[in-house]
Formats: sequence, C-alpha cells, structure tokens
Amino acid sequence: MTTEVRVGEGRATGNRGRRTARSALWRWLWHSLASRLLLLVLVFLTVPVLLYDQFRRADEATQRLLLTSAQRQGELVARALEPELAVADRSALPTLSGALARFTDDRTRLRLLVRPRGGAADGFYYVATAPSLPTADLDAERRQLAALGVLERLGASCADNATLAMRVPNASGGVEVLSSITPITTPFGCWALVTSHATEGYVASSLGRPYWRTPAVQAAAVVYLVMAVLVLAVLAGVWRSLRRFGDLARDIVGGEGGSGEGATDSASGSRRGASFAARNRVPELSGVAEDFDRLVDTLRDSSRSLRRAAEDNAHAFKTPIAVIRQSVEPLRRALPPDNARSQRALAMIETSLDKLDSLVSFARRMDEAAADLLAPARRRVDLSGLVGRMADDYARVLAERRLRWQAHVDPGLFVRASDETLETIVENLVENAVSFSPTDGIVALRLSGDGALVELVVEDEGPGVPPEHLDRIFERYFSQRHPGHGLPTPDQAEQGAPEAGHFGIGLWIVRRNVEAFGGRVRAENRAGGGFRMTVALPLVG
Repeated sequence: MTTEVRVGEGRATGNRGRRTARSALWRWLWHSLASRLLLLVLVFLTVPVLLYDQFRRADEATQRLLLTSAQRQGELVARALEPELAVADRSALPTLSGALARFTDDRTRLRLLVRPRGGAADGFYYVATAPSLPTADLDAERRQLAALGVLERLGASCADNATLAMRVPNASGGVEVLSSITPITTPFGCWALVTSHATEGYVASSLGRPYWRTPAVQAAAVVYLVMAVLVLAVLAGVWRSLRRFGDLARDIVGGEGGSGEGATDSASGSRRGASFAARNRVPELSGVAEDFDRLVDTLRDSSRSLRRAAEDNAHAFKTPIAVIRQSVEPLRRALPPDNARSQRALAMIETSLDKLDSLVSFARRMDEAAADLLAPARRRVDLSGLVGRMADDYARVLAERRLRWQAHVDPGLFVRASDETLETIVENLVENAVSFSPTDGIVALRLSGDGALVELVVEDEGPGVPPEHLDRIFERYFSQRHPGHGLPTPDQAEQGAPEAGHFGIGLWIVRRNVEAFGGRVRAENRAGGGFRMTVALPLVG
C-alpha cells in the first residue's frame, strides 16, 4: 500500500512539473519580444499569400467578363461585315479598311485577315486594318498568332469564335490587347476579324500577362513590402536595442577590470568612466539609463561602505580581543599550577577568545561576500586555466594530508565572472570535500562543458549528508558534521552552533556567488557512498 501511494505521488509530482514547464513556456512565448517578432514575420508572410490568391480569383472573374464582352463585340462587328464579305473578291480587298473604320474608335482597333479557299490552314494574310498600322507591326502580330497556333486552329474549320488575351505593341509606342478573333466563312475563303483594345480597363488588367505583373499588384507589393520592412525594422531595432542595453548593463555593472574601488570612476560610479546614460543610443531609454546609473552608484557606494565597515568592525573587535589575550598571560604565570579551578577558567577564557576571534574573521568574510554580491566584477575568465592551476596546487596539499587527488579539466572553457570569486568557490568546495574525507580517501574534481553551461564537479568519499538535511546545507550557519572530526554534534548543528572553526558559511558563500553570476549549484549523495557538489555556470565564447 505504501509503495502504491508513493508511485501515485511521484506521478502527480511529475504531472505538476510538466504542467509548470508548459505554463512557463507559454508565458515566455506570450511575453517574449522575440516570439512576437517571429509571429509578426509569419503574419507578413502569410497575409500577402492569402490576399494574392483572393485578388487573383477576382481578377480572373474580371478577365472573363472583359473577354466575353470583347467576344460579343467582335461577333456583332462580324455580323455587320458579313454581307460585304460575302460578295468580296480580290478586287474588293483594298476597300475593306473603309468598311472596318465604321466600327472603330481611338481605343478599339480591328484587323481583318483572310485565308483564300484552298490555301494552307495557317495561310492567313492581313488585308485591312482600322486604324491603319505599319506593315512591320502587322507581320509581327501574324507571326505571333501563328506561333500560338491560333491561325492553324482557325483555318482548320473557320469556326469557333475565340478569346485571345494577347498583348502586342502598337504604332504609338504603347500596348494594346488582342481580345478576340471571330471567323467568317464566304465563297472567297475564311475571314478572321481580330478585335483589340487600348483602353485603360484592358491595358491595366492582367490580360495577356501573369497577375503579379499588373501595375496595381506591383504597386501594392511595393507598399506592403515597405510597410513590412519598416515595421520589422522598428521591432528588430527595439529588440536589438534592448539586447544591447542588457549587454551594456552587464558590462557597466560588472566592468572589465578587477574588483575594488580603483576600477571605478569616482564621478559616475561606472567602471572606466562608462555609464548607461553616456553609452545609451535609444532616446526612449534615456530616463531608464539615468535611473540605472543612480542604482549602480548606490550599489557600489553600499558595497564600498560595507567593505569599509567590515574592516573597521574587525579591527575594533580584534583590538580588545588581543588586549584580553595579552592580559591573560600574566594571570597564568601568577596562578599556582596546582590551582586546577583557576587554570580551567583560564583555559575556558582562551578557548572563548579563539572562538570569538574566529567569529570576527568569519563575520568580516561574510560582509565582504555580501559586498561582492552588491557590485560583482565580471569579465571573461579562463576557468579551465584557473581551475587547472588550483588543481596542481591542491595535488601537493592533499598528498600531505594523506588524501588522493584526482582532477580532470577540459581546456578552453570561459565564463563571465571574477578570478577572486571563482577561486573562493573552488576553495570552499574542495575544502568542504577534504574536511569530510577519510584517510586515503579520494577527492575528485572535474571541469567540463555541457552545452551552454560549464560544470564543475567536486566529489569525496565521506559519509555524505542525511537526505533530510540536503536542502539546508546551503543555509548560513548550518553545519552537519559527524563526531570524531572535531565538528558539531547534530544537536549543535540544528542550533547553528559553530565548533572547531566550522561555522557553516562556506557553502552559503558558494551558492550566493554562483547565483550572482547566473549559475546554479546542486548537492547530492553519491550512489556508491560519498558526496557530490555540482556547480553550473553559463559558458561564454
């Protein structure tokens, strides 16, 4: 029964975790400027495709109406000309242009072709035009009609009134549209009446060319493209500006130099004279930049004040401690050695002085750690080189303590942090592992790259940590150590009582420093015994 409950609880926890992850992903997609920019790009790509398809369908319907109208017009003109063509022979051919002129205007053109009876199927010749056209233009039109197979199909039966939708240049340098060709059969042969239009409705339409080549579509495409480019440029500019502002913030807040007051501009509080307001290029962010400058100045002033207060307090406390320690010596020499009670009291005073001295040192260390968090220095640090050098130093130290040291460091791993803080992190992790390791035990260190992260792993063969205390080992003043190491008992650890110089702040400092640089730290018991600490920091190129 117990096993079933735990399985159910595990599944419920897993489902809650997945729901939380999905919820976080949706929140990111909803609020992220990058996701909105991507969505806008998709909209700009999809909308013209949909609109183009709808407008093309509407244009096709317009084309059908225009061609049907032209076809009917050609039929009417052909019926009107049919009596004259029925009696026409070769001698009447020169007079047909006058007959065509009755049905034309400056926007409607007529051409008359004839294939004498017995001629080839595509043997058509222009015999009349209205208005008149150069012979070269007529020949070019006839070749174009022949190339499209129109004349051959027409000559085969001299039937089937057909629509053309063919563009040809005219004598004035413009373009007109051959809209229909109407056949007329007479004893002389097969006549073909070609109707063309130079009106705006025909020329501006898509008759005889792809729809996307029409002026309206091209103008709309240019306007839409300019609008899309402007909108995307504005959003991309905002996105780049925000990213640049974030990079600028990390650069100014962290600086490229070391920590301390010497790397800070006394006038603005910004390192090397840089400030948000001076380096910002987005006018709308000027007010935010000035607020950030004031915030950075306040944080750095607080950091300097905290460091100064830590030094002053440590000096103020250590002076009376030193005076008391010096005053105890005459008392020890003055008391008789056989006065056990007095000697024990002096020993308790000296032990308390040692503990008090350690507490003052650790208090100063904690204040300095807090100051580092207020204004941490960040620069590109070769973590592989730093850890490699420290690993070589620890190899000699651990050999003297009868411990075996194993280290593996992958080269070329860089993080954005500070050398001093990284050294503190490594020192605390290694010293914590050493303090729990048995004689001849193995302390292992591994530095490797894991995708976008750098992982620093420190392992030991010590007793590990009770599962109920795993979440508390990063708390300040918490220390869970076993008797026999000169360390606190469990009851003392629960009360945060320091013992033998262990005050439970080493791992607290590790977590605070790692999180200050955008990383995370994890503690776990090893399956085969011992303990493992894993620090993950963002990898930089």
